[in-house]
Amino acid sequence: MENFVNKIVTICGSFKYKDEMLKKSLELELENKYVVLQPVYGLDNYNYSDEDKMVLGELHYKRIDISDAIYVINVNGYIGESTKKEIEYAKKLGKEILYLED
Repeated sequence: MENFVNKIVTICGSFKYKDEMLKKSLELELENKYVVLQPVYGLDNYNYSDEDKMVLGELHYKRIDISDAIYVINVNGYIGESTKKEIEYAKKLGKEILYLED
């Protein structure tokens, strides 16, 4: 099979925009041929323990580690504190930072 993957991208952003995250993930995969690493948590009715949150946070940073870039879902320019930390982490690793909005 021919290697046609352009890059591996991790989606970052607030889960209040999870619909936009999912839509952009599909778009990036189909139109740009990116492998998108998308967090699958954020269920409204799931009660996350502190340990769950810690594990999921660590796993998200591992996604950034193995990615070529992060794609920030910044609807109306919004970037929360956790996402700001993820951007800084990606910058320190020399990852490309892509944004939904300028």
